[in-house]
Amino acid sequence: MSEPIRFFYRGAVHEVRDAAPTQTILQHLREDLRCTGTKEGCAEGDCGACTVVIGSLEDGELQLKAVNSCIQFTPTLDGKALFTVEDLARPDGGLHPVQQALVECHGSQCGFCTPGFAMSLWGMYLKQDGRPPARCEIDDALSGNLCRCTGYRPIIDAARRMVELPKVDFDRAALAARLRDLQRSHGFSYGAQGQRFHVPRTLAELAALKAAHPAAVLLAGSTDVGLWVTKQMRELNEIIYLGQVEALKTVAEADGMLEIGAGVSLEDAYAAVCRHYPDELSELWQRFASLPIRHAGTLGGNVANGSPIGDSMPWLIALGAQVVLGSGGGQRVLALEDFYLGYQQKDLRAGEFVQALRVPLPRAGLRLRTYKLAKRFDQDISAVCAAFALTLIGDTVASARIAFGGMAATPKRAPNAEALLVGRRWDEAALREAMAALERDYAPLSDMRASSGYRMRAAQNLLRRFWLETRLDNPLPARSVNAFAALEKLA
Repeated sequence: MSEPIRFFYRGAVHEVRDAAPTQTILQHLREDLRCTGTKEGCAEGDCGACTVVIGSLEDGELQLKAVNSCIQFTPTLDGKALFTVEDLARPDGGLHPVQQALVECHGSQCGFCTPGFAMSLWGMYLKQDGRPPARCEIDDALSGNLCRCTGYRPIIDAARRMVELPKVDFDRAALAARLRDLQRSHGFSYGAQGQRFHVPRTLAELAALKAAHPAAVLLAGSTDVGLWVTKQMRELNEIIYLGQVEALKTVAEADGMLEIGAGVSLEDAYAAVCRHYPDELSELWQRFASLPIRHAGTLGGNVANGSPIGDSMPWLIALGAQVVLGSGGGQRVLALEDFYLGYQQKDLRAGEFVQALRVPLPRAGLRLRTYKLAKRFDQDISAVCAAFALTLIGDTVASARIAFGGMAATPKRAPNAEALLVGRRWDEAALREAMAALERDYAPLSDMRASSGYRMRAAQNLLRRFWLETRLDNPLPARSVNAFAALEKLA
């Protein structure tokens, strides 16, 4: 039996009964509700014209996050609140400080992108609580919004101006109370137009659904699966949504490991890891994707997807991370590098799903660095992503783990280069031999992002950069100035 989707919208509980489970929130807004302030630009989560803010209860606390409505499916709104640009106007019809600031600072020209910018700014406005934002906070909040007219300076000015205007309060307690009334005590199933959307709340329910529907698509943040529908026009007849399984959203430390549930968002997962590796991973956190994508996507989904150009896997593999696979029969734990068998092929048995990642915590003598090369600094897929983890005892390499993305059909270690370094003095002679050995470890392809020759030369030069930053006689700083933008979020 199908139950309606229920969410808080425009001051009331809104129910959806007959929309296709793969209808996007953007489509529901524009086509069903005739709420056309939210725009469609790219339909793949890149341009930000469709940005909305979603309110949800996490551990009983209200969270408000900007996301891309063009790739989020409507059933994922169940039990949540949806805010669009139409919600910004004050009860007396006056402009919200975000809107007033955009007007005063001339932050809009053609206006197509403006609703998305306004919602990203509103999401930041709620977090700032009257505090003037730093430039790095503005850049991060707007990293998912593109504009072809203004050159961004007036929009950045508006981000500063909005907190100078008379403050408009947001009643968080009232919204949290409304959302508590919407919470379900059990999982539910929604069906329409021949498709089913299952929403388990416990690991047991998830395992049972996975066993009963082995061909069902597991949906986490929809930052990849959403494009299957909007770009590839795929029919997804059976979906199991992981976003309400609380056991997948935990972060805990035990036995020298940081265990991150597969349902923890990329933003929260990187925040947790960067508390232990601030110098080494903060810049990658900032550059991984736009903030709306990091709000929606999950680390577990990134790992389960297994893209050869995914940015999380190289550093996870270099650190020796493990993947926890759950099923109705219990758990199975693998070294992450053993999880990938080939291009888009994973070691997943019938009924299994990614349940958590276990990340080793820092240890004595560890030298870790990550580097990302892409055509754009922000919001771009890597041409090459590198991670190096060496353990030094004195000036000798006790252990070496090197992993690259973009160099093979899977995220892959460099066994020949690693073997040449172990037991050697960490000097330029060892470095040169390891750089040459990378040619035996990888045979990269040429594509739109980079040629095979560029990738190999870049990989070798990144290894040299790692040596320059960690050699004992003249170490360079671990982070660049860009890393400070991400570090500010840890304060």
